[in-house]
Amino acid sequence: MRKLWCVISVPFIFNFYHSQATKKRLPCYDINQVLKVQATPLYQPHLNASKSFGVKLLTDAKSVQKYIGNGKFHKIKKAAKGYRIQKLDYSRAYMVSKAKITLENIGIKFSKETKGHTFTVSSLTRTLEDQCRLRRVNSNASVGISSHNYGNSFDISYIRFNDVLKYNPKMEAALEKVLKYYVAIGRIYYIKEKQQSCYHITVRNY
Repeated sequence: MRKLWCVISVPFIFNFYHSQATKKRLPCYDINQVLKVQATPLYQPHLNASKSFGVKLLTDAKSVQKYIGNGKFHKIKKAAKGYRIQKLDYSRAYMVSKAKITLENIGIKFSKETKGHTFTVSSLTRTLEDQCRLRRVNSNASVGISSHNYGNSFDISYIRFNDVLKYNPKMEAALEKVLKYYVAIGRIYYIKEKQQSCYHITVRNY
């Protein structure tokens, strides 16, 4: 009787754990639903710019690692002149070369304009799986494709300067002045996201 129980149990246990493992491997998003979401006219230029860098839609950590491995994505320093990066729970500190350089230049110009102050980068490159995790804590996170999914977008908080979370209209105005300069010379697009208290910035393939 004991032998018979073992014969029955082993296939059952194998099938159970195989089923559980399969469930864990399934993505947390429905790609068909993601692709159905239409971008707003304001946001469409951001997506067009993102798709011009030759980076395929980032779905998971492996897709990011692929572009790190082939040299397409570059590590972003946690701190540099004019900016700091806050702890990233739902994005990754890698971007395409032009985005990295543009962020650094924005930081340098902001530092010069404000005589040494810093702004805070709150988000960088995200995969579709990162967005799933983010939506669990933030219902405003994108359901469709985001320009963050291509490695050329980042967010800058307009309520955190010099590592202090506090409304600072003078610093906010200085930051927006710098962003407008980079829009004017064809380097970026940006949107002020009031629900997230940040500027969403997409670097163009100039």
